[in-house]
Amino acid sequence: NLGVVRVGPEQSFVVADIPGLIQGAAEGAGLGHQFLRHLSRTGLLLHLVDCRPADDSDPVRDVRAIVAELRKYDERLYRKPRWLVLNKIDLVPDDERGTLVAEFRRRLRTRGRVFAISAATGEGCRELAAEIARFLQGRRRTATEDAGDAGPVSAEGRA
Repeated sequence: NLGVVRVGPEQSFVVADIPGLIQGAAEGAGLGHQFLRHLSRTGLLLHLVDCRPADDSDPVRDVRAIVAELRKYDERLYRKPRWLVLNKIDLVPDDERGTLVAEFRRRLRTRGRVFAISAATGEGCRELAAEIARFLQGRRRTATEDAGDAGPVSAEGRA
């Protein structure tokens, strides 16, 4: 699914929602190759996981499995910028949220960007969208400078 996120009156980007990949996707399991091919055209990968899954699964294990599939499929895809987005933060008491994020960072051994949001309440979603827009704008600016073109830069991007 594709959607447009409007951050401001003249600032937006396109998001491709790729359903959960399964182990073996790199070898073609499920719709793996079709989905992974779409990911190769993106400028930023957002790995969205429930921080408190209803089925008691381990979201860290799930993140590692997907990252492994990315690496098996294409090293360039694996090396793309990738941010972790922890959903359902509304289910975590305010005083436990920092600890929860720190625990995800520790278990995943990441220093990368981690965002805590609630799709249900909208908490953190505007901030995440603004950060994505800034990131994509910075990439476009760098690409334009590298190309030696000082022309206008489109506000459209793809996350």
